[in-house]
Amino acid sequence: MNAKDLAQYIEKTNGISKPWLLVQLRLKKLEESRDRISPEEYIQRLQDIHQDLMNLGEWWIGRENEVFGEG
Repeated sequence: MNAKDLAQYIEKTNGISKPWLLVQLRLKKLEESRDRISPEEYIQRLQDIHQDLMNLGEWWIGRENEVFGEG
C-alpha cells in the first residue's frame, strides 16, 4: 500500500480522528521520499514522527472498544 492508498483508506474509514493512522501515513510518506532527502533530514523527520507518536501516550486506556472496535 502506498501513501495515496493509505490516505484514501483513512478518508473512507473516517480515520482522520485516529492519530495512529496519521502516524502511519507520515511514516509511509517518509519512506517514499527517502531517496530524495539527505540521511540527516530523514533521521530528523523520523525522530519528529516518533516524538509525536510518544506524545499520544495511553489516551486509549479505558476506551479500547470505542477506539479499536470489538475484535
